[in-house]
Amino acid sequence: MPDQAIAPRLSGVAVFFYVFLPFALGHYLSSLLRNVNAVLASHLVGALALTPGQLGLLTSAFFLAFALVQLPVGIALDRYGPRRVQLAMMLVGALGALLFARGHDFAQLMLARAVMGLGLGGCFMAAVKAISTWIAPSRLPSVHGYLIAVGGLGAASATMPVRLALDYTDWRGLFVMLAALTACCGLLIWLLCPQAARPAPGAPRAPLGQALREVFQAPVFRTAASLVLVPHAVFFGIQGLWIGRWLSDVARFPDDAVAYLLYLGMAAVIFGAIAVGMITEWAARRGIAPFDVAATGIGLFLLIQAAFVLNYQPSFQLLSVMFTLVGTITGIEYAIVAQSMPKELTGRAATCLNLLIFIGAFVVQAGFGLMLGLWTPDAAGHAPALAYRTAFAVLLLVQLPGLAAFVLRRRRQLRAAAALPSSVAGADDDAPLATPS
Repeated sequence: MPDQAIAPRLSGVAVFFYVFLPFALGHYLSSLLRNVNAVLASHLVGALALTPGQLGLLTSAFFLAFALVQLPVGIALDRYGPRRVQLAMMLVGALGALLFARGHDFAQLMLARAVMGLGLGGCFMAAVKAISTWIAPSRLPSVHGYLIAVGGLGAASATMPVRLALDYTDWRGLFVMLAALTACCGLLIWLLCPQAARPAPGAPRAPLGQALREVFQAPVFRTAASLVLVPHAVFFGIQGLWIGRWLSDVARFPDDAVAYLLYLGMAAVIFGAIAVGMITEWAARRGIAPFDVAATGIGLFLLIQAAFVLNYQPSFQLLSVMFTLVGTITGIEYAIVAQSMPKELTGRAATCLNLLIFIGAFVVQAGFGLMLGLWTPDAAGHAPALAYRTAFAVLLLVQLPGLAAFVLRRRRQLRAAAALPSSVAGADDDAPLATPS
């Protein structure tokens, strides 16, 4: 029996202050620390003489560690509960931030960044677990939306607010403060969050390997992964670092302007996340499947990246914001999987998605930097526009096959449905492309 079925109910006010706020603060700090290098890149390059490849590897170490910790954290959350797990994890994240503040070379900073990723890798899942325990199921979709919006606020805080903080301290002092905030957040969760009742004994869980096979064999999971997974990894990998460097190296904006445009882009995540949910619900009422909404959004996302490849100069500012705004469509895969798969698989499916997305984001972020490193920077350390255009072109080519395969498969489905009698046309056996019931 799940925790929420036997845990005592709390009042709405108590849930907000004792459950939602502490865990949401952890997700906020995780998003902030994941994206902060986009603003600090010039400071790190100047202080440590990092190459583009080293900068990409350094920042992407967070993603790799974040991905590797997903499965262990998921098991620990089920076994020990989010209150205990998050205390330990946030203290590890705080240690990583403190190590980063004291790092003096590339290897030390990369290790510290990985420790941060390990510690903060469970923030979102722990928040979802805690919210699911203490909040009625009918309220979960809206509360999850608020949680995602808090993550967008954390990403936005990694831009202009961080830039303003650097007027009073350097990047090392900033990370000392972030380390203290992260540790305090873990203690706040431990002190405020009520202890959930232990779940009643139920049917034994399937072995982890078997559970993962069931997820990967589900048609809806494979369809979602083939269409959205690579664009989602590109969104995370580029948004968290290289958009800022592109604004500096290619558009040649000063640091203040870069921070402001990154702020607008990260703030757009909040609007985009809410808009994607509203558009998907609006489309479903009109018989449009969520996968069709996702494919349309991915198509727009690729068009924006094509504008980077073409070096569309009249609207550099708009491109940087639109990349982040439209890129939020990639988050739709969580909703598709949650709605379409059996309930007993949705948790494991979300964990598998996290694992694949963050491994992909690591590859994108590190690989993009290595591609830029193939060109010699100018005297000011700026990589040439051709380097960015080539790197974006490679990303575009990697994403196109998934969208093309979906479009071709969807056209075959529509032709097959049109050839069937109306009484059986709705019984298309390719369930992943149908609107989930």
